[in-house]
Amino acid sequence: MQPLSIEQCLLLGLSSLVIVGTITPILRLVAKRYGFVDSPSESHKTHENPVPYFGGIGIAIGVVGVTYLASLVSAFSRETFFLASSVLFPAIILGVVGFIDDLRKLSPWLRFITQSIFGIAVSLLLVATNTLGSPFGINWLDFPITILFIVGITNSINFFDNIDGGASGAIALAAVFLFILSWQSGQSLIAALSIVLAGATLGFLVWNKPPARIYMGDAGALFLGFLIASLAIRFDPNPNNQIASYAIPLLLLAMPILDTSVAVASRIRRRVSPFQGGRDHLSHRLIRMGFTKRQSIMILWVGSMIFGFFAVAISNVSFSMELLLTILAGAVWVMLFVGFLKTADSQ
Repeated sequence: MQPLSIEQCLLLGLSSLVIVGTITPILRLVAKRYGFVDSPSESHKTHENPVPYFGGIGIAIGVVGVTYLASLVSAFSRETFFLASSVLFPAIILGVVGFIDDLRKLSPWLRFITQSIFGIAVSLLLVATNTLGSPFGINWLDFPITILFIVGITNSINFFDNIDGGASGAIALAAVFLFILSWQSGQSLIAALSIVLAGATLGFLVWNKPPARIYMGDAGALFLGFLIASLAIRFDPNPNNQIASYAIPLLLLAMPILDTSVAVASRIRRRVSPFQGGRDHLSHRLIRMGFTKRQSIMILWVGSMIFGFFAVAISNVSFSMELLLTILAGAVWVMLFVGFLKTADSQ
């Protein structure tokens, strides 16, 4: 794929933003018309009135539509088209599984098994085609770590979708920083998909920011989670320090990972299932600390931005600074983990 100009990148991002921003209110009306809404009927729900689903459908249409339309008018090779499809098709299928879950509430184990199957399939493809961004170079090690990353991030995004604008904002920021990194290093396919993803999530965020007028549902969370995980694991970081290189994909998604880690650790400590819903996520803890919903989501967005800046900085500093910044970012993450875990688990 030919290198993208900044103008082409902005056009891709703007196109997906406009498409998603335009069709989302239409999907909202359809969802309301046929009663596809998220009712606050469970204890861990924080909204007071029913909110329509279907937001995930709009995001998927924007990302897939713009990607393939762009491929028709650009110099996409057959190989590049295949690589883009290998990212999008599994994400679409998981989005369909999530949509069925939105309508009929599938078993958490069924969702997990489905994610694992596609995580294994994509991991096999990445290892076999040598398209991992920063592999260990040992297949038996690269393979399980890739599966763990893809399935773990997919679940983290699903978990992080617990407050208005939570998952959509985190994905938008991660995609913007991933675009910056991949464009700087000339990785045009990842740059193109990242900016399209950023535009789509920002277009949805217009309708999903507090107070949310539509939710992405599991359809959107699984689609986005699998897609951002697949892009991040394919990205080839610049740092010469191997530890810093491995840290960059984790830093791009540090806040969703933090949210999942705190929630799971809290549930294990209380001897409840990690798959059980609850008011033990970062957003819930911030609200119990006295912050409003808007303030809480702003804090989470700022956290994502800080870790994103760490990722970009590590990729652009001298060799001697790479490890230092990586250790500093890790220390900040650990302090946040300990601090949030010490707050009350629930009301």
